[in-house]
Amino acid sequence: MSKQLLQKQADTIRFLAADMVQRANSGHPGAPMGMADIATVLSKHLNINPADEKWINRDRLVFSGGHATGLVYSLLHLWGFDVSINDLKNFRQLNSKTPGHPEYGHTHGIEITTGPLGQGIANAVGFAMASKYAQNILGKEVINHKVYCLCGDGDLQEGISYEATSTAGHLKLENLVIIYDSNNITIEGEATIAWSENVKKRFQAIDFEVIEIDGHNFEQIDKALIQAKSSTQPVLLIAKTVIAKGAIAMEGSHHSHGAPLGVDEIKQAKIKAGFNPEEEFFVPADVKGAFDKLIVGSTAQNDWKESLSKESSKKLEELMNPDFSKIEYPKFEADTSVATRDSNHKILNAIASAIPGFFGGSADLGPSNKTELKNMGDFPNGKNIHFGIKEHAMAAMSNAMNLYGLFRVFSATFFVFSDYLKPSARIAALAGIPQHFIWTHDSIGVGEDGPTHQPIEHLSQFRALPNFYTFRPADATENVDSWKVALQMKAPTAFVCSRQGLKVLKDEKAYGNVSNGGYLLKQRDNANITIMASGSEVMLALQTACALEKEGIIANIVSVPCFDLLLEQSEDYINKIIDPKTKVYAVEASRGLEYYRFAHKVFGMDTFGASGPADKLFEEFGFTIDKLKAKIVADFKK
Repeated sequence: MSKQLLQKQADTIRFLAADMVQRANSGHPGAPMGMADIATVLSKHLNINPADEKWINRDRLVFSGGHATGLVYSLLHLWGFDVSINDLKNFRQLNSKTPGHPEYGHTHGIEITTGPLGQGIANAVGFAMASKYAQNILGKEVINHKVYCLCGDGDLQEGISYEATSTAGHLKLENLVIIYDSNNITIEGEATIAWSENVKKRFQAIDFEVIEIDGHNFEQIDKALIQAKSSTQPVLLIAKTVIAKGAIAMEGSHHSHGAPLGVDEIKQAKIKAGFNPEEEFFVPADVKGAFDKLIVGSTAQNDWKESLSKESSKKLEELMNPDFSKIEYPKFEADTSVATRDSNHKILNAIASAIPGFFGGSADLGPSNKTELKNMGDFPNGKNIHFGIKEHAMAAMSNAMNLYGLFRVFSATFFVFSDYLKPSARIAALAGIPQHFIWTHDSIGVGEDGPTHQPIEHLSQFRALPNFYTFRPADATENVDSWKVALQMKAPTAFVCSRQGLKVLKDEKAYGNVSNGGYLLKQRDNANITIMASGSEVMLALQTACALEKEGIIANIVSVPCFDLLLEQSEDYINKIIDPKTKVYAVEASRGLEYYRFAHKVFGMDTFGASGPADKLFEEFGFTIDKLKAKIVADFKK
């Protein structure tokens, strides 16, 4: 390696990042400038192909410190991805390819959406998990790439980073290299004002190999990366760096974290490095040539493709393009009682038996969530992932596994504990990641565990999340139909399932289907009210409707397995399932305020739950035939 050229490459990155932030008058110059030396050397080790960003055996690079987009976009441009100099000049502008934080599917070459600190570390672990599983089923000659993650002090302070890295150590993910930009700076000042742990000991304790280097010494960086690639453990590379390296007055200052350096500061820095201070967004020809990955990447991919056996190619094709028509879904007899967590168990096993790339696991709740895949082994040799009690990391790792390119992965916990993973679910929605979330124990029906374990506001929370589809099936058959819809979606889906048994309904729909999100389940002549419900409350609505007939109140029943899909239906469809001439009621053993989009009155939960047998709780909070009937009669006859 020519040290002179390496320095020129690193300085080019520094000044591209500084120019981007300065022109936008917004952004983070400090981290890109501090990591420029590392990024330059790492670039020489990366096996990627900008001509095919989906090449399955490419190295993955995750920027956990997503605020360092000046570094991200500079590298993508220099490597040959579809990110031009004009795109760099439009940094952080409306409708540009270069938003403030990296977004998957928006900018060519971004592996996953990052920004909320710590997420990227968990994503990197997820990519490494997927790679490990792929290697076990396809062979080391097919899958042999590395997963790299660039992170900072802030990432490691977030709890999700510990959850994820402890998993990496436990699974012995030797394909994972985390590069820690240790500049001891956070927004408020030196990291030591709030953080004093020994990071080296922490990672050694969870079975990482730890390598310490000067993050501005090209030779040390190179040797460390070579060592990391041959390690039999996951690796943490602690790179001591200076934030805003190369700046004049701002080098080493926390003020460089999230604000432009200033025109004069940048000019002086360019002069010091031997660059023309009047040139902005300048890339020397030799620098572009040294970074460019188009030829070397295409060559590497072609060599890899030619090395594949017919059997390997066939397996890859099957994993990349799963045939969901092969699934033999379970059948459920009408009038039998089946908890939707139990029907979900049978459905999961049916899917996993037919689809090689379908697998997942639970946050230590497999027996309660009913997510065990029978006789399919434990990850990474089998399909059952034991995530441990790590809901946040579980969801973030599963996000990455679903973006790996070969797999469809589910995660599971109690619905109330979705609170712990909400940030990862939000990223899934933002990035359109088709993760399947399994959430059981869906309401006050949890019973004796009491209000700490009874989700009240949670359905409303996830129904409010854009591009996220929450299914709460009324019975086992609706559950099957919900899965048929979910598997075809390019967005995250959640299955909110009951602990208690729910009677299987007769497969008789008056109008519409589960694919519409809501449908007219029971239609009566001369109806004067419509009752909307989901999950366990659908049967309650049906039974209450029969009781109301004695009062001269005739009810149509609308089942709403997926409120989010219902919102996407046309006005004509809505008017067909919800008769505009009827008064509309909604009933749900949760907050349910979103039903006011359609309903005149919502009968839901106004408080938290309580501890006691489920049937007693439903009576206490008004979810019985007699009590619901009385409420509707009182309101209707006002």
